[in-house]
Amino acid sequence: MDRKAIIVVVVSVVLLVLWFPLVNKLYPPKPLPPPTEQHVGATNRAATNAVGTNVAIVKPPTTNGTVAVVIAKPSAPEQTIVLTNEWARYTFTSHGGGLKQVELLKYPADVGRRTKEKQQAAGYAALNVKAPVSALTLIGAPELQDGQPFTLTLTTNGVRAEKTLTNGLQLVHDFALGTNYQLVATARIANTAAAPVAIGAHEWVLGTSTPLSLYDDGLLMGLMQSDGKTVQLVDQSWFANRTMGCFPGTPREEFSSIGTNAAWGAVYNQFFTMTAVPRDGAPRLVARKVDLPEPTAAEKIAEPKAVAKPFGYQAAFGYTATVLKPGEKLEHQLTLYAGPKEYNTIARLGLQLKQNLDEVMNFGTWFGWVAKALLLSMNGLAAWGFSYGWAIVAITIMIKLVFWPLTNASTKSMKRMAELQPQMKALQEKYKDDSRKMNMKLMEFMKENKVSPLGGCLPMLLQIPVFFGFYTMLQSAIELRGAQFLWACDLSQGDTVAHLAGFPINPMPLLMGVTMIWQARLTPPSPGMDPMQQKIMKYMPLMFMVFLYNFSAGLTLYWTVQNLLTIAQMKLTKTSTPHSNAVATTAKKK
Repeated sequence: MDRKAIIVVVVSVVLLVLWFPLVNKLYPPKPLPPPTEQHVGATNRAATNAVGTNVAIVKPPTTNGTVAVVIAKPSAPEQTIVLTNEWARYTFTSHGGGLKQVELLKYPADVGRRTKEKQQAAGYAALNVKAPVSALTLIGAPELQDGQPFTLTLTTNGVRAEKTLTNGLQLVHDFALGTNYQLVATARIANTAAAPVAIGAHEWVLGTSTPLSLYDDGLLMGLMQSDGKTVQLVDQSWFANRTMGCFPGTPREEFSSIGTNAAWGAVYNQFFTMTAVPRDGAPRLVARKVDLPEPTAAEKIAEPKAVAKPFGYQAAFGYTATVLKPGEKLEHQLTLYAGPKEYNTIARLGLQLKQNLDEVMNFGTWFGWVAKALLLSMNGLAAWGFSYGWAIVAITIMIKLVFWPLTNASTKSMKRMAELQPQMKALQEKYKDDSRKMNMKLMEFMKENKVSPLGGCLPMLLQIPVFFGFYTMLQSAIELRGAQFLWACDLSQGDTVAHLAGFPINPMPLLMGVTMIWQARLTPPSPGMDPMQQKIMKYMPLMFMVFLYNFSAGLTLYWTVQNLLTIAQMKLTKTSTPHSNAVATTAKKK
C-alpha cells in the first residue's frame, strides 16, 4: 500500500472520529426559547386564584393546545412509606402522593470491574431516581394543587395516599403491589362539595426515564407511546430536532400525541423501563425533557467522566377538562411495570393485557424478528448451562453452519473469478471501444465458466440482518449486564482493561480489526477493480474497528468469532478445491 493510499485511509478515519465534535463546535445547538412573561404571569394568576400561592409553574402554555404544567410547592416535610417484595423496593411519598422511586433488588446499580463490596455499597438499580416529579402524580390542573402533603397509610397489599382540598375535591391514590415488577395504581377525584367543581385538563405522570449512572449520556434513553397497533419512539434525536440528523435545528420542548389515543406508554433507559397501561386508555400521552440535579462534588471526584448536566424524559397521560357534580367522582386506573427490559416477562404481561408491550425492547421494525430469535436462542443456551459469552460463540457457530453451503459456493466462485482474470482482461481489451458488447461478452464468458460477479456479495447481504439483529439485541439485553467472559467483565459494555493517557484499551475490538484485515487479505479481489482500490479495501476494516471500538464486548465478540470462522472456511476451501486452469481458448473464440 503506497503512501497516498495510507494518507487517504488515515484522513478518512480521523474525519469519521471527529465528525460529530466538529459539527457541534461549528454549529452549536440552539438553546430552548425562554418562556414569555405574559404566559407565565397569566398562568400564575389563574393558579393563585384557584388554590392560593403555594403553586409553582414549571412550564408555560404551548401553542399546540396543551396546558401549563402546574405543580404545587410542598408546604410540609416529606413523609415516605417503603414496601418491599421479592422483586423490588417501592418508596411512596407524601409530596404528590406518588411513587418516588423503585429499586430493583435483583440488579446492582453498578456492575463491571468492581468488587462485590463496592457493588453492594452502590445499592440497587433504580427507576425514577431524582426525578422532579414522583411517578403516578396528578399535575396540570390548578384545581388539583394546594401544596399540602398527602396522608399515607398502609392497606392490605399496598399504600393509600389521600387528602381533601379546600375546594371540596378529595384525592385518593391507591397502590397495590403485584408480582414480576407489577403495580396497579388508581387515582380517584371525588367532589365532596355542595356545588359543581370544574377541573381543567390534567396529566397523570407515569414516570421519568433517568440515566443508568453518572456517566450515562442519555443516548439510549427515551420513551414510547402506542395506540394499540403502531408504536412511536421519542428520544434525544426527536427533541434535538437536528437537520439531516447532524446540523442543529430548533429544539422541541414537548411531545404530545394529540389525535392519537394512548393505549400504553413507557419511559426507559438502556436496560430498565417504566411501562404503564391505562385500564381504559388515555386521550393522549405527553412528554418533556427535564433537567436532573447535577453531580455533587464528591460524585465528580468518584466519577471524573460524570455527565455535567444530566437530563431525563418525563411522560404522562393527558386527560381532558371536566366538571364534577356534587357527590360525583372521576377515576383513572393503570397497570405499571417497573423493572428490567426482560423480553419474556414483558411479553407475558403484554399477552395478559392484550397489548404489544414487547415493543419496549426497541428491537426495530426491519430486523426485530431476528433480534428476538437471537435473544431467545441465547437465553435457551444459558438455561442449558452456557455462560452468555459462550452462548454468543455457540450461536455464531450455528449461524455459520447454516450459511456454510452458500459461503462455500461463494468462496469457490470468487477463487474461480480470480483465475479467470487474464481471460476477462483480454476480453475487456478486445472490446474496449464498445462497452455494450464488452459487457455482453463478459457475461457470456462468466456463464460458460459457471461464475457470477454477485457470488461474493450474496452471503454478505444475507448476513446483514443477522448482524443488525445482534446489534439491536445486545444493545438492550439485560441478560448481558454484568455477564463476564474471559477478560471482559460486562458484555454489555466495552471490554476496557486499562487506560493509556486517558484512552481506553479494549482488546476485543482490536482482535476484531486484526481478523478483519486478515480476512480481507485472503479474499480474492473483485474483477475489474483498480489495484489502488483493492489496497484501500484491504484496510477499510480499520474504519469498522473505530466505529465499534467502544461498543459492547458482546457485539465485537460475535464479529471476531464470525471472522475467525470465515477465515477457517476460506483456508479449508482453498486446500480442498483442486486448482483449475481457466480455458484460455474461451477468450480466444470470443
